Amino acid sequence: MDTLQAGDPRYLKRRVKGCSIDVHPTERALVVQYEVEATVLGELGNPMVGERKECQKIIRLKSLNAHTDTSSLARKVVEECRLIHPSKLLEVEQLLFYLQNRKHSNDNQEKKRISPRDFTPYAGVELDEEASINSISEYVELLYEDIQEKIRGATLILQLARNPDNLEELIQNETALGALARVLREDWKHSVDLATTIIYVFFCFSSFSQFHGLVTHFKIGALCMNIIEHELKSVSGHFEFLDLISPEECSENQSLKKEHEKSFRKYQSLLAKQEQLLRVSLCLLLNLAEDTRTELKIRNKNIVHMLVKILDREDQELLLVALSFLKKLSIFLENKNDMAEAFAVEKLARLVPCEHQELLGTALRLLLNLSFDTALRGHMVQTGLLPKVSSLLADEAQRQLSMCILYHISLRP
Repeated sequence: MDTLQAGDPRYLKRRVKGCSIDVHPTERALVVQYEVEATVLGELGNPMVGERKECQKIIRLKSLNAHTDTSSLARKVVEECRLIHPSKLLEVEQLLFYLQNRKHSNDNQEKKRISPRDFTPYAGVELDEEASINSISEYVELLYEDIQEKIRGATLILQLARNPDNLEELIQNETALGALARVLREDWKHSVDLATTIIYVFFCFSSFSQFHGLVTHFKIGALCMNIIEHELKSVSGHFEFLDLISPEECSENQSLKKEHEKSFRKYQSLLAKQEQLLRVSLCLLLNLAEDTRTELKIRNKNIVHMLVKILDREDQELLLVALSFLKKLSIFLENKNDMAEAFAVEKLARLVPCEHQELLGTALRLLLNLSFDTALRGHMVQTGLLPKVSSLLADEAQRQLSMCILYHISLRP
C-alpha cells in the first residue's frame, strides 16, 4: 500500500460565501444563491488545490397564504436554513411579504400574451379590397414591386394573418414569409408604413408559442431591436432641431415661423407613425421573451435603456407595452441595476397617478418590484412618489399595490 509523501494533501477545507436571496419567479418559494469554495490543504496547512462552485437552494413555502404571519415565518426560515445569516432576517421578511401579495402564476391577467385581437388595429394603411387566402401568390408578387405596391401586398397578407385560422396555411408558404422578411430587412428605413405592416404580420405569429421558431428563423427579433434603436435616435435628432429655434426668432422672422410650423407638423406625423412601429415591435419582442434564453439575448442588446427612454412618450398604449416589458425584466438583478442607471424611477413618477387604470396598475407593479432595492426606495422618496402613492389608498383598485410600496418605503434606513 502506498504511503503519503510529505507534499501530499492532508485536509479539505470547505467554505460557503456570497449568499443572496430572491423570490422564485413563478412558485411561492425563495431562491438562495451561494458559492461553495473547496480548498485542499497540504501537511503544513498551505492551500494546494482550490475550486469554486455556484449553487442554488429553493425553499418552498407551502404554508404561505394570505393569513400567514410573515415575521414568524421569516424567523423559522432563517433558523432552519443555515445558509441564511441571521442579519438577513428583515430581507427575508420583505421577500415573504412580496410573495404573500403576489398574484398566482396561473393568474390569467399575468399570463395573458398580447394577441392580434387585443392589439389596436393598425390604421396606417387602408385598402378597399379584401384579402383572400387563395390569392396569396399574387400578394407575394407585389413584394417585388415599388414601395407602394410592397405596402399593398404586405397589407393584404396582414389581413390574412390577423385571422388565426389562416396562420397554419401561411406558415406552409415559406416563399411568402421569406419575401416579407427580405423586404423588411432591405426596406425598413425607406417606409415606416411598410416596416410596421410587415412586423405586424410576424407579430401575429408571435402570439402563439408554437410559431416562435418561425419568427426566430427569419431573425425578426434582431431586426426589431435595430429598428427600435434607430427610430429612437432619429426622432431625438429631429426634436433637437426644432428645439434650437426659439419662439422669439419665430416672431421676428415670418418665413422661419412658417418653416418651424411645417417642421413641427411633420414631426407630429412622424411621431404618430413611429409610435405604432415601436409598439408593434415591442409587442413582438415581449411575446418572444416568453423564452428566457431569448429574453437574455434581448436584454444584452440594451433593451432596458430603450424602454426607459420610451417612458418620456405620451402615447398610452406604447407606454403600457413598455411598462409591461420593464415589469417582466425587473425581477432580475442586472435589469434592475440597468433601470437604476437609466433613472427609471424618476420617469415613472410622472405616470403616477394617471386616469388610465391599466397603465397605472402596471406602473405600480413595476415600482413594487423596484422597491426591494434600498437605493431605489430613496429615489422614490426624492422624486415625490410618497404622497402620490399615498393618495391612491383611496382607490380600491390600486390600494393593495400602494400599501405594499408604502410598506417597502417605510423600511428605508
